[in-house]
Amino acid sequence: MFERIVKFVKDVVRRMFPVKTIKQVFDIDPAISEEMIERIELWEKMYKGEAPWVNDIVHSLRLEQGIVKEFANVALNEMTSKVTVEKLDKIYQSAIRNLNEDLQSGLALGSFIIKPLGGDKVECVTQGNYIPLEFNSQGRLTKVIFVETKQIAKDDIYRRFEYHAVDKNGLTIINKAYHSKNINSLGVEVSLTEVSDWANLIPEVTYLFFKPDFGYYRNPIKNTIDGSYNGVSIFDAAKDLIKKADIQFARLDWEFESGERAVHVDATAMKLNKNTGDWKLPKLNKRLYRAVDVEMGNGKELFEVFSPEFREQSIIKGLEEYKRNIEFAVGLAYGDLSNPAYVEKTATEVKAAKKRKYNTVTAIQSNLKDCLSDLVDALAFYNGLTTSGYEFICDFKDSILTDEETERQQDRQDVAMGVMPHWEYRMKWYGEDEETAKSRLPEQADIIP
Repeated sequence: MFERIVKFVKDVVRRMFPVKTIKQVFDIDPAISEEMIERIELWEKMYKGEAPWVNDIVHSLRLEQGIVKEFANVALNEMTSKVTVEKLDKIYQSAIRNLNEDLQSGLALGSFIIKPLGGDKVECVTQGNYIPLEFNSQGRLTKVIFVETKQIAKDDIYRRFEYHAVDKNGLTIINKAYHSKNINSLGVEVSLTEVSDWANLIPEVTYLFFKPDFGYYRNPIKNTIDGSYNGVSIFDAAKDLIKKADIQFARLDWEFESGERAVHVDATAMKLNKNTGDWKLPKLNKRLYRAVDVEMGNGKELFEVFSPEFREQSIIKGLEEYKRNIEFAVGLAYGDLSNPAYVEKTATEVKAAKKRKYNTVTAIQSNLKDCLSDLVDALAFYNGLTTSGYEFICDFKDSILTDEETERQQDRQDVAMGVMPHWEYRMKWYGEDEETAKSRLPEQADIIP
């Protein structure tokens, strides 16, 4: 199998994700499809602000980054995790220093791997930069290839293929290196010792370790793209809405640009600069005055003000509605991206949105916990601590719902103080309209001062 992978890579060495024609070179079904690869490429471009619809007129609002930052921050805000063995815990805590950034990348691109490099060093490998070969029935990645490239000079390129597989025989790792004088060619196989960083790597070894030697995180989203276990971007469901929002913002930008006040000036009011040959109005704002070749003289004004009425409020309202739809599509709460002042929502809708976000974050945390648990096992393996009797402890507090209860308690206090009407409280927390809420107010005698 490994030889076939190398043969395949020869034709597409420029790509760090060389699997588009994998069916032609493997005797087993690949773990990913061409359609999935194309979608990953789209997510990456969107995340970088380089979506296909972005151009000189349409700029990215970078909503994709806002989405992943919000989910990552909330998911990790009150996370506490540790390992009961102090030595291993120190290694683990050092390994997850950049977990927020890594999670953001994984949320954007669907999945990521935290791969131990020895000691407390790890690297984050996002989907699109490794080759998935096989998943188990629970969707855990069990066979994968990592590709590393070192370009010593323009015509001195080394590539290493690192194959990891967990099966009934244990954990098998195969390392092979190739050297090329041309970036378009894989070149010939060479010894790992030709690159100092790879000199101590074992070409092939099998350990009696029956777990993946890395932590694998995948977004808790059903893959309807190709039906595989490959991760789906957290903002995939909103990709078309994000496009509409970017275009809508371009309309807003144009509304302000096209609506700039200007004064149309008849050519007869312009003066000729004999040195440059340019017509100009001395000491006047270049953006404000525009010369036009029309008959504005002969009794008519030489100056005509151009000051159209702005329509920005309707455009902004439309943009905010797009943001609300994006929040719904990805599982955020209303107001995470949008301005609540522009789109009214009932108390029931607000509560449902918070619950939706809570469910999404909880699912993310569950998958992340599995990832970190596997990472601890991998760190223990590579640091000779598998028999140390360690235990991994990870806890996430329900900050979203806790905040809601805190807000409700504060509203109750406001009602008791008389600064919030009873009917407003009922509207907010019982989802009633104003008429219904006012009809269900307690009798005055029942109200405790």
